[in-house]
Amino acid sequence: MSCAHDFTIMKSPLHSSSSSHRPLGSLAALLFCGAALLGQAMGKQPNILFVMTDDQGYGDIRAHGHPFIQTPNLDKLYAQSSRFTDYHVSPTCAPTRSALMSGKNPFEVGVTHTIVERERMALGVPTVAEILKKAGYATGIFGKWHLGEEDAYQPGSRGFDEVFIHGAGGIGQRFAGSQGDVPGNNYFNPTIRHNGTFVKTEGYCADVFTQQTLGWIREQKEKGDQPFFAYLAYNTPHTPLVVDKKYSDPYLDKVDNPDRAIFFGMITNMDENMGLILEKLDEWDLSKDTLLVFTTDNGSSKGTPIFNAGMRGAKGSLSEGGSRVPLYFRLPGLTEPGEDLDQLARHIDIFPTLADLAGADISGLGLEGRSLIPLLKDPATEWPDRQLYFHGGRWPKEGARGKFGAGDKNIDNYKHKTFAVRTEKWRLVGPDHLFDIVQDQGEKNNVAEQHPEVVAELMKGYDAFWDRARPLLVNENAPLDVPKPFSESYRKQKESTGIPAWKAPEL
Repeated sequence: MSCAHDFTIMKSPLHSSSSSHRPLGSLAALLFCGAALLGQAMGKQPNILFVMTDDQGYGDIRAHGHPFIQTPNLDKLYAQSSRFTDYHVSPTCAPTRSALMSGKNPFEVGVTHTIVERERMALGVPTVAEILKKAGYATGIFGKWHLGEEDAYQPGSRGFDEVFIHGAGGIGQRFAGSQGDVPGNNYFNPTIRHNGTFVKTEGYCADVFTQQTLGWIREQKEKGDQPFFAYLAYNTPHTPLVVDKKYSDPYLDKVDNPDRAIFFGMITNMDENMGLILEKLDEWDLSKDTLLVFTTDNGSSKGTPIFNAGMRGAKGSLSEGGSRVPLYFRLPGLTEPGEDLDQLARHIDIFPTLADLAGADISGLGLEGRSLIPLLKDPATEWPDRQLYFHGGRWPKEGARGKFGAGDKNIDNYKHKTFAVRTEKWRLVGPDHLFDIVQDQGEKNNVAEQHPEVVAELMKGYDAFWDRARPLLVNENAPLDVPKPFSESYRKQKESTGIPAWKAPEL
């Protein structure tokens, strides 16, 4: 296995170097390059538990400076982890999920929206689950998928052995096209599809997903014949805003409306579940050889008026607050407790990172991301600058109802609307607004006129990206007058055999 990482260094005026790293250990960098050597050092492939929440922003964690939110377990994980402080996803959820699964920009796998068939990740695109499975991993997903409802798009057809998910983009959601969860589904006692069979669970959704994830992990531990990749994708704190009052009531006197109290309460509930995860990994002697990753899928949906870590924008925004989110890695022997990594990273990097860690072969896949393992081993390793492209998508579609169908439907007219480009130093928002993000994280001072050469180079890169991605938008003309296979499967099972009760795993 080659240890070379072939990246192209961008030239001035865009290149800038990162700072505040540990001293460079060149010998260590040479000895510890590539997952094969890491695997030899650890004695076996590490397990992977990847946890992602829905609509929680960078500021919605106490350890990041929030004035009152209660996240003691995330704070604990924060202290135990290497943290990427300039990690970016997409402004909304399905695009982020497609990038995590594919290692490519969402537009290049057909995902431009969260509904009306534009959330479907193009068929034939290899997923990180498929690659890890080929590398010997047992694979499981728990919670939210949101990359297509038809069987061919579902996670069981895309590399996951164990599937325990709700439908659509959220529990109870239903939109034009194929997307539709179990009718009338609720955050309490939701009906969940488990390996093709619907079951009626008991409890709050985040609690249920955590229990099922841990139960499956325990099974893998007991089998002991292969490492595992568990993808726990919470649907909270996404709307509808629902949680037990014991979590939300403590915030009522700290916020301007009850909905925000519920939002923070949903995060505190999730944090409690993270505490259970940390406890069980320790109890089962898995912490030492399990990579635990925590992140979120886009900027905050409700928390930014309280605290946004100095950023502009929230969920859906093309500014920093729409895309910059937490990213924690914890694996003894690889990560450094309490260490901040300030290099620019993105969701397209997760696939190659996990593949690198597992020693999986990704040659020939054409992934856009790069492995973060070299930085985790030595933060002073060379990390060439690059351009990263963001687009809000979500343009109107023929046949869609309400705001999703009204307006200009010519995709090419949106090329230069709601887009952004990031490098280590710059953020271009649209063609006319340039910010030195290192000096101006709040994006208050537009310096486009002072740096026309930077704007020109970023626009050149973005235009090339659009030209490359435009032919790959395979879902744009997908018809909406189609069945809803997830909810239809539920109806058929209910009428034929009924919906059995879910049996919570013994932990």
